[in-house]
Amino acid sequence: MTTSFLKHFRYDSYCNPVRDWLALLVFSVIVLAGIIVWNVWAFDTVANGGVIGAAATSTTPIFDQSSLDTIHTIFANRAAEEAKYETGAYSFADPSQ
Repeated sequence: MTTSFLKHFRYDSYCNPVRDWLALLVFSVIVLAGIIVWNVWAFDTVANGGVIGAAATSTTPIFDQSSLDTIHTIFANRAAEEAKYETGAYSFADPSQ
């Protein structure tokens, strides 16, 4: 009985499109079911606060105060230059006139 059943799945000299499409459909359904199960598991894990993969190690961020002061000074200088343009401290000669 099993030999006659397996004979339908053997590829001989004749073409059996029903067998080929059935095999393709079964394989596709199995892959789709696996993808759905994986995505449901991943969503449930993340929704409940879990982590997929290795948990990240948390380290205390290190800030260099001198770099932050330099950036603050740059923005303060830019603001001062902008104020000079807006208040009229800089005058421009229009070359088109």
